[in-house]
Amino acid sequence: MSDDVLPGAPDTTGPGAAPSAAPGRRIVLGPFNRVEGDLEVSLDVAGGTVVAAYVNSPLYRGFEQILPGRATLDALAIVPRICGICSVAQSLAAVQALEALGGIVPAANGVRARNLILGAENLADHLSHFVLFFLPDFTHPAYAGRPWHGEAQRRLTALRGSATAWALPARAGLLKVMGLLAGHWPHTLGLQPGGTTRGVSASERLRLIALLADFRRALETHLFADRLEHFSALDSAEALAAWGQAQASVGVMGEAAFFLAIARDLAQSSHDLAALGRASDRFLSVGAYGGGGEGFTGDAANPAPLLASGRWSPESGVQPWSAQDIREDVHSAWLAEVPPVHPAQADTVVDADKPGAYTWCKAPRYAGEVVEVGALARQVVDGHPLARDLVARHGGSVLARVAARLLELARVVPALERWARELVPGEPFCHPAELPASGSAAGLIEAARGSLGHWVTVERGRIVRYQIVAPTTWNFSPRDATGIPGPLEQALVGLPAGEGALPLVQHVVRSFDPCMACTVH
Repeated sequence: MSDDVLPGAPDTTGPGAAPSAAPGRRIVLGPFNRVEGDLEVSLDVAGGTVVAAYVNSPLYRGFEQILPGRATLDALAIVPRICGICSVAQSLAAVQALEALGGIVPAANGVRARNLILGAENLADHLSHFVLFFLPDFTHPAYAGRPWHGEAQRRLTALRGSATAWALPARAGLLKVMGLLAGHWPHTLGLQPGGTTRGVSASERLRLIALLADFRRALETHLFADRLEHFSALDSAEALAAWGQAQASVGVMGEAAFFLAIARDLAQSSHDLAALGRASDRFLSVGAYGGGGEGFTGDAANPAPLLASGRWSPESGVQPWSAQDIREDVHSAWLAEVPPVHPAQADTVVDADKPGAYTWCKAPRYAGEVVEVGALARQVVDGHPLARDLVARHGGSVLARVAARLLELARVVPALERWARELVPGEPFCHPAELPASGSAAGLIEAARGSLGHWVTVERGRIVRYQIVAPTTWNFSPRDATGIPGPLEQALVGLPAGEGALPLVQHVVRSFDPCMACTVH
């Protein structure tokens, strides 16, 4: 990266693009490899430092315009196709919106099965992101002088590294859970209002338990080189560092400890991953792996979430959250200008020539504030001491986000094992019920990358409005009407922009694990 527009990349100073650069140079990065969907980032550089960032989601797909006019249940076939890697999350958000619409209480077995299905997808995403998308950036030639670079090339080279050799079979094995519980993946129709469509026999339940045992074994052998419970018990940055150094001292490091060794070495340079990539330090989680909706009753069919809901800020800690405080701001999007509005009242109207706009992505805000969503948000809101300590020291950083995903792998696998044991063959997996002809409702869940919401309005059995706010819409949102940048745009400011700094930009971008296909609808 240099203080110039990259060769072959368009300058973004024309009509309908990012605002004119500040004094200095503009760098345009994109498209990014190993990212789902299209992404372009424009950086304004002055004095060798990024002083402003503009994130462009350039692919418009129009799902929010496809759905109106269709039968209510058609949403279950259409919205999973928003994305091929988090289709279960989209499906479950739609299912929970329709359950709220009809006041439907799902079967307890169905809730457990849905948590297993969503958990398998989320953990497969976390594993894929860490090993296959994030870590290969450390093989970049800019790191050739580092003592660990040769080992990084052996372990982490995309498609050829030793990490790929175990991670892909582990991921494939975990996704067999989909075959048993949902029929297939992606784009299953196995999740329906009232539960899931496929019951599980006693022998299939044992098969599920065995599949999860195999996944645990792969993580404990290769990723952590330790028990999951030992990693999830780490309670501070010092404990995390000591855990990694203990593995390094005996020369047997899993991929997690090897990453910590890289981060420890880079901490002596301008590439300190524990201090870079900080955004708003305000986090939101709608609660993960519960029964559904905003009000959890705590019973078998609607259990309290495994990971708590709430919003967190340094000033007030964890506070209750309300979906009524969400607004969508379209000021910087190629969409017709309207004041910020709640998703239940929002429409998606294209204005491709809108002056000053530079992305198709809306800017969701919670109570007027920029918030970050994702694994780090979930762990901070839930109160995990390691996540809280990392944020207290340096805010939400590259290291904090990556550590939070590792925590989720360690913390959620035991929950999946418990839910598999709690399945009761022979009891119902679904309580089917009729949906009302008219009404409005929302479904809010935690996908791998953060909070996902679906808002639906139905009249006479037909969808008249359907709005979606996805995790990457939160994290990669543009400036709002007040000029406040979104989380990634904030996280990129202050990065060095001189020779060899390109991998650092990639680390920050990838620390959010973007799914651009889900971002714009």
